Formats: sequence, structure tokens, C-alpha cells
Amino acid sequence: MLAWRDISVRYKQTVIGVAWAIVRPLLTMVVFTIIFGTLAKLPSDGAVPYPLLVFAGMLPWFLFSSILSDASNSLVSNANLIAKVYFPRLIVPSAAGVVALVDFAINLVILFGLMVWYGFMPNWQIVFLPAFVVLAVLASLGPALYITALNVKYRDFRFLIPFLVQFGLYVSPVGFSSAVVPDSWRFLYSLNPVVGVIDGFRWCLLGGESQLYVPGFLGSLCVVGVMLLIGIRHFRTTEKTFADLI
Repeated sequence: MLAWRDISVRYKQTVIGVAWAIVRPLLTMVVFTIIFGTLAKLPSDGAVPYPLLVFAGMLPWFLFSSILSDASNSLVSNANLIAKVYFPRLIVPSAAGVVALVDFAINLVILFGLMVWYGFMPNWQIVFLPAFVVLAVLASLGPALYITALNVKYRDFRFLIPFLVQFGLYVSPVGFSSAVVPDSWRFLYSLNPVVGVIDGFRWCLLGGESQLYVPGFLGSLCVVGVMLLIGIRHFRTTEKTFADLI
């Protein structure tokens, strides 16, 4: 019910409504393609058109960043509900993940449309896409649960989160392939959990042209697991104080 409420008001009183879910990723793809593909002349993966490389990286990034941003502010946004009614507080940030999945589904349809336009079809690896969607959700929920618990007591985090999301966009391989990172730094770079998620999405969607860097991907999995455990533990430890502090 919380997720449905947020979905129904997400684009309410906007001029173009749900079209924002289409315009935002398309404009971002154009800008990144011009900056990284045309001006910086960074290589794509194999025969993949550069716009497809960018859009396949934006899919998991927008899912990750939307859940992180929305879930991190979810407790404060639902202060009246939390102060009046007792229910498992974990439901509130989890509902933000459901809302982000709706925008993700729209973006996925756009990507398939671009693939048809470029005549580039995925291979058998696409059957693993649901697993990487789950991985993207888990990667975002770990830090989101930790931050949203801190945000109840320290409201400074509402100003910090947009900065972290913007910073993460440029240090993650959204507008370029992670294969351009030097081998000596690639494992360390892959400890960013979003790197493994983006590489996995590209491996699934781009017909195997984007290869998984297995050591780095396993490192990303470990980081995601540790962050998720820390986030859940901190959230459950502090949730008894939410109603008093909020």
C-alpha cells in the first residue's frame, strides 16, 4: 500500500507526468555518449553501439540511486505514520524499492526499443537478468537502511545523499566500460558494488560483448553482502527509537 501510494503521487502535478521516466534516461544517455564516446573517444565493448553501452549501464545505476535516495529519506517522509502506528519499520524503505522498480521496467522497455533500432539483440545470457536486478536492489538497500536510520537522528544526511549519488554516478562505469580501467587497478575499482552490478547487466543485455571480470565481480558480491548485513543490523538495532526521535 505504501508503494502504491508513492507510485500514484510520484509524477502528480507535473506537466509531462510519467514521461519524466523516459526523458531523464534518454537525455543522460545523449550527454554521456557525447562526452565519453565522441569527445573522450572511449571505446565501447566489442561491436556494441556506444549509446547501448551507456543505456545498459544507466539501467542498474538509476535503479540503485533511486532506491538509495528514496529509501534513505523514507522514514523522515513518513514521520506521522511511524509516530502513530506500530508496524515493522523495514517495510517503509522496502516500499521505496518497489517504486524504483516501476521506473526500471519503463527504462528496460526503452532499452529493448533501442536494441531493435540498432539491430542488436541479446543472447542467452539475458536469462540471468532477474538475478542481477535482485543484486542491484540488495546493493542499494544495504547502505540505504544504514543511512535512513542515521537520518532519523541526524538530518544532515538529507543534504549528503544527493552529493553521494552525484559523485557515485561519475566514479561508476555508467558512461564508459569498466574495461578501460587499468588491470592493476581493476580489482580495487570493482570493490565499488555498483561496478559488479553494471558489468553484470551489460553481460546479460549486450549479447556477451561485455565480459565479466570474475575476480572483481566476486569482490563486489562480498561487499554487497557485508553492507547489507551491516545495514539490516544497524536498522534493527535502532528502530525502537525511531518513534521518539522522528
